[in-house]
This record gives sequence, C-alpha cells and structure tokens, in this order.
Amino acid sequence: MLYKRQTAGFTASCNKPLNLLTFRIQSVLFDIIIQNGIVVDGSGNHWFKADLAVKDGRIAAISRSFTSKADKLIDAEGLIVTPGFIDIHSHSDLCLIFDGDAQSKVRQGVTTEVVGNCGMSAAPLSKEQKAEIKRGASFLLPPGLEVDLAWSRVSEYLKTLERRGVSVNVALLSGHSNLRVWCMGYSDAKPTRSQMQEMKDLLKQAIKEGAFGFSTGLVYPPSGYASIEELVELAKVASKQGSIHTSHIRNEGAAVLDAVKEIIEVSRASGVSAQISHIKSQPPEFWGHVPGILGLIEGARRAGLDITCDIYPYTAGSTYLSAVVAPLWAMEGGVKRLVERLKDSKLKARIKKESLERRYYRREDCDRIFIASSTRFKEYEGRSIGELARSVGEDPIDFMLNLLEEETSIHVVLDFMDENEVKYALKHPLTMVGSDGYALNAEGPLSVGKPHPRSYGTFPRILRRYVREEELIRLEEAVRKMTSYPAQRLGLRDRGKIAVGFWADLAVFNFTHIEDKATYTNPHQYPSGIEYVLVNGVPVVEEGEHTRAKPGRALRHS
Repeated sequence: MLYKRQTAGFTASCNKPLNLLTFRIQSVLFDIIIQNGIVVDGSGNHWFKADLAVKDGRIAAISRSFTSKADKLIDAEGLIVTPGFIDIHSHSDLCLIFDGDAQSKVRQGVTTEVVGNCGMSAAPLSKEQKAEIKRGASFLLPPGLEVDLAWSRVSEYLKTLERRGVSVNVALLSGHSNLRVWCMGYSDAKPTRSQMQEMKDLLKQAIKEGAFGFSTGLVYPPSGYASIEELVELAKVASKQGSIHTSHIRNEGAAVLDAVKEIIEVSRASGVSAQISHIKSQPPEFWGHVPGILGLIEGARRAGLDITCDIYPYTAGSTYLSAVVAPLWAMEGGVKRLVERLKDSKLKARIKKESLERRYYRREDCDRIFIASSTRFKEYEGRSIGELARSVGEDPIDFMLNLLEEETSIHVVLDFMDENEVKYALKHPLTMVGSDGYALNAEGPLSVGKPHPRSYGTFPRILRRYVREEELIRLEEAVRKMTSYPAQRLGLRDRGKIAVGFWADLAVFNFTHIEDKATYTNPHQYPSGIEYVLVNGVPVVEEGEHTRAKPGRALRHS
C-alpha cells in the first residue's frame, strides 16, 4: 500500500503528480509558501506533490515550485498537506465564547466547527432557556462553567464570536429546542397554530441571520416532544431557505430503523436536505442495525432524497445523565420539575420502571456507563455506575436517580457501541466525520472532569488507527470525509478543498507520527503529528504549538 512508503518521504513516485494545477508566477510576493508537501486536496483524488502559495487568506497558486518569494516559508518535506478538517458535529457553541483558542480542536487540524447540533444551540436564546442553561441543564458547557449569555438572536451570537475572537471558523445550526422554548417554553404540548407560525418565523429569521439550517435532538426535551408534522413544517422553512436539517434521531436502539425512517419521511414531505447525526445501534442488545441504517439512507438517495450522515471513530458516546435515565415526560417543564418529580416516591418509582422499559440500557449495561464530569461528585469521575452502585449497596438505577436529585448537570460516557459497526460505517461512502465533542483546553477551566476523548482525538484517530494501522480506508478518502464532503453538505463553496481561490484553511501533518493520545481515563491530552494549521491563511498551529492567533470567522449561510 502506498502509505507504507510515506515513511520514506514519498520520494519514489512523485515525479508525475496527478491533477496538478501548475502556474508560472513571477514577481509576486506571497504571504506564505508551503514547500515540498504531499498534497491530499480533499476531493478524494490521489495525492500529488506540490507547493502552495497563500495570499490575503486564500490559496493563490499551486505549482511544482515557485520562483516567487513569500513573507513566510513552511518546509513540508515528507509531510501531508490537506484542507483543514471540518467538524460537522460539534457542541462547542459556548466553549468558544468561554475560550476562543479552541485548543483541543485546532491541534487536531480542525479549522471549522459546526455547532448547534442535537437540537440545542447558542442561539436563538430566550430568557427562559438562559436560566435553564445556568442551572446546568445544557450540554453546551462542561458542568460548573458559566458564560455571560449577553445575546438572544443568531446575528448577535455570531457578532459576539467575532468580537471576542476565535481560532476556528464557526458555522451555526439553529436548535429546534431553542425554537420551542422561545415560543412555548418547556411544555410538552402540541403547538397551537400561532405558536407553530412563530417557530417557523423564528427559524426563517435565524437562517437569514446566518444559520445553516436547524437541528433536532429527538431524545432530548423539548425537541423530543415534537410530532413528525411539526418537524415537517419547520423543515419546509429550511428547505425554502436552501438550508439543512440535522437530527439526533428519536431512537438508537430497538426502534432505530423506524427513527431513521422518520427523518427520511420529513425530507420526503418537505424537500429538505438532511443529515443523520452519529449513526449507531446501541446498547449491545441491539447491535447489528448499522448496515440497515445505511441501507435505508441509500434507498432514500436512490429515490431522490438528499440524505447523508456522520460518525465518530469510538465505541462510546456521551451525554448528560438525565437523558439516559429520565423519560421525556419526567423532563417536561425543565430540570427543576425533574427534581421535584424525583422527590415524589410514586413518580420516582414510575421513572425507574419506564427508564428500563425505554430499552436504552439494561442493568447489566451500567458497568458501561461512566461519570465523565460532575460538580458535586468529583470523586466519581472516571468510575462506572455499576461499580459505584455496588460500592454503596444500591441498585444502579436507584443510584443514578439519587444522583440526579442532587445534581442535574452530570455528564456520562456510555461504551455501548460495536467496533465492527463503527468500521462498517466509517468505510461506507455516505458517512462523514464529526467529533460530537467540544473545543476544550488541557489547562484551566476547560480541563475539568474526564470527558470523552473525542474532543481531543477524533481526527488524528481516523488517520492513525483506521488509515495507517488498519488500512481500512485510503488516506484520500478519509480526508474527503473530513473536508470537502462536510463542506458540500453545508454549501461552503470555497472551503474544504485545496484549490486556487479557496480559503487557506490547511492542515500539515506527519502521517507516520500522527497519533491521538487522549484516553477515557486521561482525556485532556493533545495529539501529536499535527505540525501546522492555517485558518484563513493565518497560522494557528506552528511546529505543533498553538500560536494564540484568532483568525477564525463566524460563517454565514447564503
């Protein structure tokens, strides 16, 4: 395989590069020239050897060599040069306000974060939702952290990002839960005609202000209270505006295929382009559904529906504890009402009974559920629910419900997926890569707890484990899944590929030494092998270190 020879610096077969755009440019002073690199341009085509020139934030020229000069030269001899990675599924909405350096993402080679997934976004944001976020009822920030939520509209959030400065580009999806809370609070009721129109108007405004579409989180309240008719009405708005619908589907276990069919039907009835988030089948009782999920998507595409999906390269997911153990009705009205219900012995017994009947997990699966972060129970971080429950002589479901009575902001990691299904999905041409993580920092307030390692390792893990070591997919195909494919999904016409005129979002890495170091027990570790990262033509990583530059932009749908 070709990549075996990458350790030798690609000297043997670089004499006749394919798809090489050669320019004879003289007397031009470029900002940056990246010399001697092995270019994987994001299209899926084979690599080629070339120099890249950057001017005014964009790729100005691609050539075998330049006679022109530049303010800065980067020698990429023996290194791979790719478009910067686009994280199609991120929850960094508020982390980027808290700390715009985006350390754990840019050090992976990520240059664009797509936020607002799973029905929850930083905007539009009502007063009621701001209060709920401050209570810790949000997965947009690690537990115990706060930011000044000094905006309401999408346009205000994007301007706040720009004013504070960020090291990555940011594309926002408007959360369906945000729309619902803005128009009808945390009620589980069916929207009235006027409330439905208000949600549609709010979504239309959000897209006009820059949102790339809307997301649903149908396992989370209040998004999960919506009927398919409500989803279709909102999807019609997104479709008319040329934007997308992304969805954390309603079920990932026994009814996962029905949940996928629901999103397909929303697209069929509305015409909207759809993205099914982090496809999986879980827990172990329901392994084996991933080929069927992808088969349904393939069938929908053959029928003319524009549906795609994403995946992360781990067998564990992560969410907040209440989403695991509390049925949707128990969350109606917000986290304060959940705590009140848990203090009622009859309601608590009903919650316990229905928690298991939902078949999201079984008692024996509780050894696969780990406390990731908690403000009140720091000593529990990194330990499994099963182990903790046994240590105090409690039933694991009772143990989880008792924890929720004390703290509703606990995050957990769930090792519920099958590695063979992860590989099957990753290899499939319809999947792209998203971390489902956060822009964190190995030092300071964003280094709390033991969060899922995907926030630090997703993209290097793909390249290290599934390309270099296991040879599951070609390097060029892996890069396509992380660059041009998500750019196409978002409608970013000048990002995601190495081509003249495109923005110079670039990653330069050592394929031989790239490695994800973050683990479940020690997640706050940056990867190795990422040597340079440019965002809009400005280096944010040089020789493996963050430069603290913040050239990122708040991208806007157009």
